[in-house]
Amino acid sequence: MTNQQHPEYQYLNLLKDILENWNDKQIFLAPEVLKQYEEKWEQPPFIRSLFGRQTRYDLSKWFPLLTTKKVFMRWIIHELLWFIKWDSNIKYLVDNDVHIWDEWPYKKYKAAMMKWTVENLTQDQFIAKIKESNEFAQQWWDLGNVYWVQWRRWESSDGRKIDQLARAINELKTTPFRKSIVVSAWNPEFIYEMAASKDKAMALPPCHTIFQFSVVDNKLSLHLYQRSADTFLWVPFNIASYALFTMMLAQVCGFQPGEFVHTFWDVHLYSNHFEQAKEQITREPRPFPKMIINPEVKNIDDFKFEDFKLEEYDPWPTLKWDITAVWGF
Repeated sequence: MTNQQHPEYQYLNLLKDILENWNDKQIFLAPEVLKQYEEKWEQPPFIRSLFGRQTRYDLSKWFPLLTTKKVFMRWIIHELLWFIKWDSNIKYLVDNDVHIWDEWPYKKYKAAMMKWTVENLTQDQFIAKIKESNEFAQQWWDLGNVYWVQWRRWESSDGRKIDQLARAINELKTTPFRKSIVVSAWNPEFIYEMAASKDKAMALPPCHTIFQFSVVDNKLSLHLYQRSADTFLWVPFNIASYALFTMMLAQVCGFQPGEFVHTFWDVHLYSNHFEQAKEQITREPRPFPKMIINPEVKNIDDFKFEDFKLEEYDPWPTLKWDITAVWGF
């Protein structure tokens, strides 16, 4: 593929669009998060935002792992396997040295620290204690009824636990022409002030709100509707994760991979990522890599980390970043 045809320009143009055609917005921060900024004598970040954009990636041609900065595929695979198993315990990630979700349980612990009910721990000390102590992990790990729990254990009014993903797989195998093969993560019962209590609430309302499947010419495509998109930091992870998820489901259901279609509602940059984004858009994309999946796996629950092999990945160096953990009840 020539540079001007390189599909990564969709992402780079999204960064450029936000930087050039922005609307500034404040972000909601819980008291424990604000306190962290006060302790560091820093101003909280804000976002520059656009509404309504879309990108598309043809998975039959390449694997869309961005090349204009290094994206950690090991983290993405472990996180996706964690999602599929509807595990809300970050100990699996911590034990595998994946730290994507460290901020969220630490906020809960930080709130308890502010009330002087637990010992003072830095985030690194907190994560180390989760790794070494199952009892401590059981007390502080829980992210609540987060979106991947909704994928597989949606609580119905009559007490059932609905496995939306299993239902989608069954429909894809039996009636793939249907237009209702949808998985929703947006469950108002567990979102912020709509939840019965803080303990019942999700750690954050689902950014990945809903996804839908389509089968055309024996190719499986997935369309993700993302309500909130941290474009510099997490969108590269989202692209690779849902592309891989689509490929896994295609294999399980007996199809070839089609497209990953990514629709954004609020797509934004945090103010502490502006300079990194400006640097990234100056970089020329390199050829996308290949993702090899163990063809023997035919059940979505049977995939293991060792079943995936990334080949020919030659990215630009990573760009330093900070996570902005926004949440509050």
